[in-house]
Order: sequence, then structure tokens, then C-alpha cells
Amino acid sequence: MENANLQTAFFAAGCFWGVEEIFRTTPGVVETQVGYSGGDLPSPTYEKVSMGKTGHAESVRVVFDPKKISYGEILDVFWNLHDPTQVNRQGPDFGIQYRSIIFYGNPEQKSIAEKSKRELEESEKYDRPIATEIIPASAFYPAEEYHQKYVLKTGHNVC
Repeated sequence: MENANLQTAFFAAGCFWGVEEIFRTTPGVVETQVGYSGGDLPSPTYEKVSMGKTGHAESVRVVFDPKKISYGEILDVFWNLHDPTQVNRQGPDFGIQYRSIIFYGNPEQKSIAEKSKRELEESEKYDRPIATEIIPASAFYPAEEYHQKYVLKTGHNVC
């Protein structure tokens, strides 16, 4: 998306189908794409990532208009769409490919993400520690076309 007024954020929060759908339908979000981030293998495929041996997490690229929704508000959506206390899993899905991650793209995103995580921990909403990693954004590899907007295309929200 070629628009200097838009910003991009990357997240992992379990199976990317449902995560993408929640972000896709969030007011102020203009584009989403599912893919793989945080691993070592160039050009990973779903088959390789799903075996848990590439180090990648199922991730979502979120392009948003900061005049309509702030990065902090995007983080609020992220925290509320999954259980950030689970380590390497979400619901029935388990493995490192389902871990919770905020991939920051610049120092401002890092600072906002760390503050947001700290506030969530201090809120005592959860009785377990927040397991979400906050790490620099690395290569994002788009997933295969059949994964893109999966819930919208199929009506299925189950991974």
C-alpha cells in the first residue's frame, strides 16, 4: 500500500485466520495480510511453518490509518483477541508457530508496545504472566493465497 499517511504493524497471536479477520474488520484498518515472521528460513511455506521447525510464527500485517485509529488502539485490539499468557499456543493450536508476538517497526512502536504490555501486567487482568514477546520486525513472508482473508472467503473461523 503506497500511502505515506498509513502505518504498518505486525502481530502474531495464534492461528492467523481469525486474527486477520478481527483486524480486517477493525475501523481504521485499511489492509491486512497473513504470513510468516520471526523465523530463520527464507521463503517459508505453510507446510514447513506448521511443522514448527522454521522458527516462524503465523503473523498478520496490519496497515492502518493513524488519523482513524492509533497504534495504541491497534494494540488494544491485539491484547483482546487472544490470551497473551499462553506460551506457544492459542486454544487448541500449539507450537512455536502460534506464539504471541508484537513485531515493532520503529522505536516509537517499541516504546508504546512495552508500555501497553506493562499496563496490562499491572492491571492484574490475568493471573499468569504475559508471555507476549516484543521483538523487532523482521522479514514478513506472505502466506499462500488460500490463507488470505480465509474467514471472509469461507465463513469458517476455526483453525
